[in-house]
Amino acid sequence: MIKQILHKSFSITLAFLVLFSTVSLTIEKHFCGDVLVDVSIFSEGENCGMKTLEMQKAAITKMNCCKNQVDVVQGQKDLAIKTLDDLEFEQQVFLASFTYAYINLFEGLPKQIIPNKDYAPPNIIVDIQLMNDTFLI
Repeated sequence: MIKQILHKSFSITLAFLVLFSTVSLTIEKHFCGDVLVDVSIFSEGENCGMKTLEMQKAAITKMNCCKNQVDVVQGQKDLAIKTLDDLEFEQQVFLASFTYAYINLFEGLPKQIIPNKDYAPPNIIVDIQLMNDTFLI
């Protein structure tokens, strides 16, 4: 029972590890001056409306107070799938001998026979010791 639970939890953990190592993220941050206005993941961030105002005053000021910062976290692009045939001969021999020795390391216990396992005890109608006032001390 516990072995199955551990096996399933380990498999799920490894699946999520492969998933999260291959996902690429794009984090966009929009600043108006020195104030962070918007942060978005996987999509384009909203601006603070300074684009239109900026275009109107572009001839006057020639300064841009808004800036976008884009952080890209690249995931792993290529996953190599290894098989037993990719190992060298010495590594295959070691792996086979280690597996054989580990499996034969543990011995099972003989199955115990319980002769009265299916026997149902009789129903107690009256407690005889209490009725006769006989108690073991």
